[in-house]
Amino acid sequence: MLSIKSGLRTGLSKVILRTFATDAPAYEPNYKNFKVYRWSPDHPEEKPHMQDFNLDMNETGPMMLDALLKIKNEVDPTLTLRRSCREGICGSCAMNIDGRNTLACITKINKTDGKEVKIYPLPHMYVVRDLVPDLTLFYQQYKSIQPYLQTSKPPPEKENLQTIEDRKKLDGLYECILCACCSTSCPSYWWNQQEYLGPAVLMQAYRWMIDSRDDATEARKQMLQNSMSLYRCHTIMNCSRTCPKGLNPGRAVAAIKKSMAFE
Repeated sequence: MLSIKSGLRTGLSKVILRTFATDAPAYEPNYKNFKVYRWSPDHPEEKPHMQDFNLDMNETGPMMLDALLKIKNEVDPTLTLRRSCREGICGSCAMNIDGRNTLACITKINKTDGKEVKIYPLPHMYVVRDLVPDLTLFYQQYKSIQPYLQTSKPPPEKENLQTIEDRKKLDGLYECILCACCSTSCPSYWWNQQEYLGPAVLMQAYRWMIDSRDDATEARKQMLQNSMSLYRCHTIMNCSRTCPKGLNPGRAVAAIKKSMAFE
């Protein structure tokens, strides 16, 4: 009896396994090609080039940064890029994806269109390596506008108060994360980068110029009163179209011009 029962159980198990094996759908990979800009200072004799990486979208996260990290972690550890928060807050992963300056961490991958993706560092900037641009000048320009509160009043005991109306004036300005997407999309900045401050820095200058708690508005205007720092802007508006945070640097630059002309 035991041998008969054992044989029945063995036969039943084989039938079940055969059934599952037959019914299970065949795995179909969904490959997408990523062309990534590569250049290394370790090999200056080699020209910059685009390298192809084919990734299975079934095993890749939803964002462009997920694809780049998969390449770095599983395919080519020499790929160099900046990233930190993965939430569109720090601005570290700013790069040019399919012709648009944006943040890789908040740019979704279209996994069904079958089109290849081209990824470059931010345009018209010196490249440190691969997807890492040299932002030294950009941060020097930001420092030059003195982006901090300047007042002759003694420090308050608790808070430096302002009205609700004055606080609302800063909306759409303070949210800038200094990713440099707007400045590096601006032809005027490409042509006059050493002297023109660019939309990102000028928007931050305007943020402090209209802050009701700041006493250095006139001094800030004088810093911009020359032919290059501000007036190289030709209202092309690439800056506002490409901002990954949905801000409007072009409007801020226009507001500075207006305030300097009529006040």
